[in-house]
Amino acid sequence: MIVSIASGKGGTGKTLVATSLVLTLKESLPVTLLDCDVEEPNDHIYMRARPVHSEPVAIPVPFVDESQCIYCGMCHDVCAFNAIAVLGTAVLVFKELCHGCGACTRFCPVGAITEVPHEIGVVEVGDADGVSFVDGVLTIGQPMAPPIIREVKRHTGTKGLTVIDASPGTACPVVEAVRGSDFCVLVTEPTPFGLHDLRLAVETMRELGVPYGTIINRADLGDDRTERYCQAQEIPVLMTIPFDERIARSYSRGVPLVEALPEYREQFFALFRKIQELVK
Repeated sequence: MIVSIASGKGGTGKTLVATSLVLTLKESLPVTLLDCDVEEPNDHIYMRARPVHSEPVAIPVPFVDESQCIYCGMCHDVCAFNAIAVLGTAVLVFKELCHGCGACTRFCPVGAITEVPHEIGVVEVGDADGVSFVDGVLTIGQPMAPPIIREVKRHTGTKGLTVIDASPGTACPVVEAVRGSDFCVLVTEPTPFGLHDLRLAVETMRELGVPYGTIINRADLGDDRTERYCQAQEIPVLMTIPFDERIARSYSRGVPLVEALPEYREQFFALFRKIQELVK
C-alpha cells in the first residue's frame, strides 16, 4: 500500500503525521518512508536516518552545434516551455526552463541538437532503525522538483507500506508525489487559511482520482468550519490532534510525537486501520 501525506498549506503537520505513522508501524510490517518535499526535506531529522549512498539526478537539456545549425527556429517553435530561443544567428538555451522533453532534438531538421545531462539535485538512500528511508534534495536555485520526486518514488517499497511525505501546496511537486497513491491523508488545521487550502487540496485529489481523508491538527484552536466542511463534503476525518504544548516542545527538539508521547501510538494504529478500510 502507498499512502501519501499532503496538505494545502505549509505548517499543518505533515511531517509529524508521516513520521509518527512510520514509527508506529515499523515493528508490524515492512515500512518505507519517501520524503518528497525535495525543496525542504526534514523527515531525516526525526527519523535519525543514516545515509547509505546518494544518487545524482539530472535531466537532459539541449546542446546546439552551431556549426550545423541553420537557425530555422524549429526548436523554439516546438518547445512548450520557451527554454530555447533563436535570435538571428545565435541560439540561447535556458536550462532552468527546460523540462527535458526532447522535442527540440527530435524535430531539428538538420540534427544540430543533442542532449547533455544537467544535474539538478540528489536522491539520498538510507536506513532509519529498520525503516527504509529515501529523500530527495533539489539543488539551490533549481526550479524543477518533479524529476527528483520521480527518482525518489522509484524506491517505493515492494512489500508492506510506503509513506510519501509530499511538499505543501497543490502545485506540480504535490501532484507528482501523490500520483499513484492508494490513499492520501490531507493534514489541515481549523483556521481560515487551513480551510481555504484544504479546499484546493480536495479539488486536486478529486482530479487525480486518489481516495483521501483528513487529519485536523491543533483541532481545539480556531473554529469548527473545517469540520463542518468535511461533513458537508462527506470527507472522512480520520483523526484529530489537539494543540498540546508537549508536542510543540518535543517536536522543536527533533523528537517524534510517538516517542515523546507514546500514548499516541494506538491512535496512529487506528489511523492505519481506518485507511485500510477505506482503501478496500
